[in-house]
Amino acid sequence: MNLLQTEKLSKSFGDTHAVDNVDFTIGEGEVLALIGSNGAGKTTLVNLISGLLQPDSGRILFRGADVTNQSVADRIEAGIARSFQIVNLFDELTVLDNVALAIFSREGLTRSFWSLADLHHPVWREARDTMRQFGLEAKASALAGGISQGERKLLDVAVAYALKPRLLFLDEPTSGVSTREKAPIMDVISSIVRSHGITAVVIEHDMDIIFKYSDRIVVMNEGAILASGSPEEIRSNEAVKDAVFGPTHA
Repeated sequence: MNLLQTEKLSKSFGDTHAVDNVDFTIGEGEVLALIGSNGAGKTTLVNLISGLLQPDSGRILFRGADVTNQSVADRIEAGIARSFQIVNLFDELTVLDNVALAIFSREGLTRSFWSLADLHHPVWREARDTMRQFGLEAKASALAGGISQGERKLLDVAVAYALKPRLLFLDEPTSGVSTREKAPIMDVISSIVRSHGITAVVIEHDMDIIFKYSDRIVVMNEGAILASGSPEEIRSNEAVKDAVFGPTHA
C-alpha cells in the first residue's frame, strides 16, 4: 500500500524544469533511497512533498488525502517530517532542550516550553528516552552548538523523530562526518526507523550507504524519474550507470 504518491508533479525555476511531471510513490514501511546527480531534482521533489515549495501543477496524496496545498505545519501534524542536510538545530539550547522543544511543538505546547521546567513531566521523560535511543543521553546538558558533527546529525534526526512522523525524509544524514562515523550513524537511524515502522526516504550521495540500507532506490535525472528498483537492479541498470555513476558524475 502506498503511503504517499505524487501525480504529474511539476516545478520550474525559469527555464529549468526541476521536477517534471513526476509520478512518485512511497510504500508503507519501506526505506527508500532517492538518488541522482547534482541538479537532478531530488531536493526540489522533497521540498514539494514537505511543503517548503508549492508545485506549479500536479498533486501530492498522503495516506489518500490531498495535501498539495497544506502548510508545512499541517503536513508535520499529518505525519511528514524531515531532517536537513545542513543541520537545523538551536545551538544555544541544550541537546535535551532541542528534543523536548520538538515534542512540545508536536503537542501544541510551545508557549509553555520555558515554564514547564519539571524534569518529571512526560514530555521530558519522552525527550530523555529519545536521546537514549539515539545514544545521546550523555550529552543531555551539552549545548547543541558544542557537540560533534556526527552527534549533531543524530540529534537532527532525533528532533525529526520526536515529531512522531509516519514518513521521515533524511537529507544527507551522513554528510560532513568521517568515513568511520557513517555506518554507526546509519545503524542507529536504520534500527530506530525499522523497529518503529517509520517509512523513510534517504537522500544521500554515498552509494555504499544507499546500497546497504535501502529497500528500494529511485533515481532522478533532469527532473524526472529515470529508474526505480531494488539495490541489485539499480546497480546493474545501464541507464543509471551512464546518468549517475558515469565519469561526468564521478
